Amino acid sequence: MTDAETKLSEPTNSAGLPANLPDDPMHWADAWLKEATAATVQRNPNSMTIVSVNADGQPSARVVLCKHLVPDPGYLVFYTNYHSRKGAELDANPKAAALFHWDAIGRQIRVEGIVVRSPAEESDAYFAGRDWGSQLGAWGSDQSEPVESKAALVSQIRQRGSKLGLSLDAGTEMLTDDNIPHIQRPPHWGGFRLWATDIELWVEGADRIHDRGRWSRDIIRASNDNFTTTPWISTRLQP
Repeated sequence: MTDAETKLSEPTNSAGLPANLPDDPMHWADAWLKEATAATVQRNPNSMTIVSVNADGQPSARVVLCKHLVPDPGYLVFYTNYHSRKGAELDANPKAAALFHWDAIGRQIRVEGIVVRSPAEESDAYFAGRDWGSQLGAWGSDQSEPVESKAALVSQIRQRGSKLGLSLDAGTEMLTDDNIPHIQRPPHWGGFRLWATDIELWVEGADRIHDRGRWSRDIIRASNDNFTTTPWISTRLQP
């Protein structure tokens, strides 16, 4: 690869995509996410919409936080309750789409691919780094299940907090002392990896002449949570 080709393959801060689309879009996606985070373009620059599909073909969407974007070999990581609606749908039909949208800087990233549960050690490490309130929430809430009232939910969380050895104040946000026991990750809570088979980078343009590039590849399962991949094939799209 020539020096000129190398420069075209590296993420830049330019207004649009280069004339020759880069060989690997995941490194561009990673650079865009880092730029959005550094610039604090919104409260949660790592927020993304995840779409799953149930057994009847009904899609559902919700916003989650992308906790890791691993450009090589190319997957996103987010965390959730495996018993939630999205968790159940992704286990039953492990295909999903994700969308990052940064309106302030006129950029979008669309990702489609295969979803697998993160390795247990990855979920354990992330859970251990959460604050105790978030750890309690993972145990205390049966995500997506009905609840009689907010008061009933608070009572449920307090009861489960007590079983975990937490001494809570009147609500669920404060402890009565500073002694916080070690809280293990619930078996029903952890990460998902979205392995990209398709990705689109979108840059807003004047007169709605947006700049769009799409890349596709094949991924071949190598283990429960790992894949081998083929090279990306790129196509420029009309807006």
